[in-house]
Amino acid sequence: MIYHFSNAQSYAVHVVDERMAELSQWCSTIFDFGETAWREYESAAWYMTQLRKEGFSVEEGSGGMPTAFCAEWSNGGGPTVGLYAEYDGIPGNCQAADTKKRPRDGLGYSAGGHTDPHSGLGISTFGALLATKAAMEKYGLKGRLRYTGEPAEKVRGSKPIHAAKGYYDGLSAILSFHPFYMLPMCNTVRWDTHCGAAYSMIYRFICDEPENWGTSDGAPIPQAHSAVRAPGANDALVQMYQSSKLVRESMLPHQGGWSISEAILTAGQATADNLPAELGEIQYMMRVPALDMAEQITAVLDQNAQAAAIMTGCRVERHWVSKSRPGLPNHTMAGLVWDALSAIRAPEWGESAKVLVREIQSNLGIPPMEEPFIEEITSLISPKDAEALLRKDLPPSQKNSTSDDYTDMCWHAPTARLYIARPALKPAGSKAYPAWVMNAMGGIPELINPMIKTAAKTLALSALRVLEDQSLRNAAYAEFERRKEENGNIPPLCDYDPPVQFRWPEYVQTVRGRDWVIPSS
Repeated sequence: MIYHFSNAQSYAVHVVDERMAELSQWCSTIFDFGETAWREYESAAWYMTQLRKEGFSVEEGSGGMPTAFCAEWSNGGGPTVGLYAEYDGIPGNCQAADTKKRPRDGLGYSAGGHTDPHSGLGISTFGALLATKAAMEKYGLKGRLRYTGEPAEKVRGSKPIHAAKGYYDGLSAILSFHPFYMLPMCNTVRWDTHCGAAYSMIYRFICDEPENWGTSDGAPIPQAHSAVRAPGANDALVQMYQSSKLVRESMLPHQGGWSISEAILTAGQATADNLPAELGEIQYMMRVPALDMAEQITAVLDQNAQAAAIMTGCRVERHWVSKSRPGLPNHTMAGLVWDALSAIRAPEWGESAKVLVREIQSNLGIPPMEEPFIEEITSLISPKDAEALLRKDLPPSQKNSTSDDYTDMCWHAPTARLYIARPALKPAGSKAYPAWVMNAMGGIPELINPMIKTAAKTLALSALRVLEDQSLRNAAYAEFERRKEENGNIPPLCDYDPPVQFRWPEYVQTVRGRDWVIPSS
């Protein structure tokens, strides 16, 4: 198939090329911020400042989330295309953009860093947004652009909230992008098997009446340093952690891919004088194909939490972090984006990038390779071929696989999910590359720029085609309505406030400089 570029589309591709130096520098800026869930203050502020410079109106703190935003620009009445940025990283992944293992300057390895990397994800979509806007202005295309800032994606945080509060309503199409992270999802578009549901919650164990533990008449404790005391919140947290691990195999039937992981947010507040810890918090994240599976796991976790609280003299609270729905396919949108990607072609990495990778290999004691990258990152795979490979490992009854909260967007507008290759290295015998290598490559311009350029161009072409082709918009929307009906028209699940008040790790400024802490309040 020969792709026929409109004048606006050709110009958008040119704009991405012209602005690549800026996009590269901006990606490094977000990478160096390395902020994590619900605490992306510098990153969100940076995006909002740039968006205003580019002529967008910006709502700060959209959906009640301090580090979220919603930006809009209009060139007159017409269809509205949605894009979005993510910019949160992960604690414990503080890696410099370097060919050797080291944290970013002034920090330790336990601080936050970008893994996927969301730094490149956000700048890719931002580049597409700016190129689309420039083409609309130059060629008088009517329509609107909406660009949301999505914090806390790593805990599936913002999109269920934005969805419930209407930020995706009224869109003609949504373009979702993620750097390649698993084969065969590399330089392709998702077809039928979209990401699944995800629930995440925090259990808070609070020991605020330890004097009532083990007593029947409320009598005072006669010997404060040696008498029985309530085990307290630390013990509750340990009981919850261990009991949930113990019964994990019994939570769900042994079919359909699913996972559950936990993170301890707060523990260890026990003081001297034999006083029990007052507070312990543990977060759970489950990734499941279907909502009924999420509900089943939640029921088990709730029982475990209640039992742990009773055993340790605590009370327990459950607070939602995320409830995201499984995704819906849209073949019209997927085909549109695939046509654009086929015209742009796969990213390419030149000799300067290979030199840097060989340096990484040498620093790891691996003989440098003449061709160090896996072949898949420089080739395309059609959505149908990728779907066939993905389905090989899934039971026929399973509709969705893995999770990412873009799926909540699928219920509000026709949505496509694009994957573009990030750099990935060929195996070195039986020796696996350490995690810092992928993290570092996400921040080195020569290694991440090819992804940014390809993604930005593909998304800009796709956005402009949506704006220019009413028959395509009509087809995509008709399919969108049909898919919703076939899958039960699930409404937004978010019935909770943004969980920004918890003790999420963050950066602080002290007299010793910038530091990484778990805050005390």
